[in-house]
Amino acid sequence: MTDQTDAIDTRIQPKVAESIPAEEVERITTDLIGALKTVYDPEIPVDIYELGLIYKVDLDDDRKLTIDMTLTAPGCPVAGEMPGWVENAARAVEGIQDVEVNMVFDPPWDASRMSEEAQVALNWW
Repeated sequence: MTDQTDAIDTRIQPKVAESIPAEEVERITTDLIGALKTVYDPEIPVDIYELGLIYKVDLDDDRKLTIDMTLTAPGCPVAGEMPGWVENAARAVEGIQDVEVNMVFDPPWDASRMSEEAQVALNWW
């Protein structure tokens, strides 16, 4: 596995259908991380993956991806738009048939969820 795959396995602990071959799951995981890294919180110059806004990813036997995500703050001005951005990014991953994005606020996001890369980008290091 690549470092990116290890990061998603550790940070968001995906649940994956057993009927999909392991190499396909690895490719989808790597591609999904890349797709999620194209979505940015417009108020913070860091992508949502590195910010730790993605809480959970499930891929079922029908290749439907369910993503639980949060926001840096419940009152975020793009709260209504960001799930659509995440859905569009995930739909671009080859092999995904459907995507559902759920907005969750439990547990609340805090800066400890950010990767080292995000902390460095924000000069929190």
